[in-house]
Amino acid sequence: METKKWGKAILSGLVAIFAAALAISLIFSLLLKFTGMTESSIRWILLALSFITLFIGGFIAGGKGKERGWILGGITALCFTLIILLFQFLGFGSTLKPMQFLYHAGFLAMAMLGGMIGVNMSSD
Repeated sequence: METKKWGKAILSGLVAIFAAALAISLIFSLLLKFTGMTESSIRWILLALSFITLFIGGFIAGGKGKERGWILGGITALCFTLIILLFQFLGFGSTLKPMQFLYHAGFLAMAMLGGMIGVNMSSD
């Protein structure tokens, strides 16, 4: 597989992840603002949506790449983690906390699974 094809596949997955994250953030910030919901009441919903979002990003990357979906999904998740780490470090001066490593390990697994399924669902 050529590098350019991998790059486009990974970029497509990342764009999907961040677009979904932006939409979910907007929806839940409005819900928090205009309803009686609290952050602690939606924590598990947001975590589940995060895993689903990374699965979809891996699925898209695998589908666009058409081969080695688990690698494409994994690289997509690792790029996502790197972007989050850079944002957190450069923006807030902190590194990933131990619990965040567990979350990102789960994100990696979900994106790899999504990549494997995405390859098998793509049509040549």
